[in-house]
Amino acid sequence: MQQKSKNIYYNPIVAKKVNRRNLPHWKQTEKLYFVTFRTADSIPQDKMELFRRKRQQWQQQHSEPYSEKDKVEYRILFSEKANTWLNNCYGECLLADLECANIVRKAIEYFNGERYFLDHWVIMPNHIHVLLIVCQRYDLSKILHSWKSFTSNKINRIYSRTGSFWQAETFDHIVRNSRQLEKYREYIKMNIDKAGVCWSQKSILLCNLESKALRQDA
Repeated sequence: MQQKSKNIYYNPIVAKKVNRRNLPHWKQTEKLYFVTFRTADSIPQDKMELFRRKRQQWQQQHSEPYSEKDKVEYRILFSEKANTWLNNCYGECLLADLECANIVRKAIEYFNGERYFLDHWVIMPNHIHVLLIVCQRYDLSKILHSWKSFTSNKINRIYSRTGSFWQAETFDHIVRNSRQLEKYREYIKMNIDKAGVCWSQKSILLCNLESKALRQDA
């Protein structure tokens, strides 16, 4: 990563790319992301369908840009609800198996320091939380696809299974500021205490970049 990058947080005055499936995916160069991806069976289908309908209804009744009140309401109704379901450990929870967890761990760590820089992260029985900076010239969606493709093939072979191991879509959010970063870190640490099987601390380079961003954010 080039040292000229001084702000690892979302910059509202810089152009962003937005891709949308069920969720919006914002992209800016060399920013810090909080990412969650989950196994395909981690949330029961009937719950997921109800979740989508309620979220669609809410979005039809609220226009962007959302107010702070809207953001809090959305987080309580949808983000926190989804996290609660994930933490209830639905599905086979194969990532609780140390062999499977190590496959995922090695994939996540493989290009650390080259294509991205890892901050805190945790592997849960049926989902993953990662804080990372994506390096210039690399794309978050391609990094996630690489992680998912490699690990699903290996894990499916271990269990002699076929089909999708991971849910296709991933939640990703560009971290807004140092306060939000600390909230995400605390959330990850809380998950480690609950059920996490492995995690990693931030890289030295990330510390250096963060210190510059913190000075700007003060």
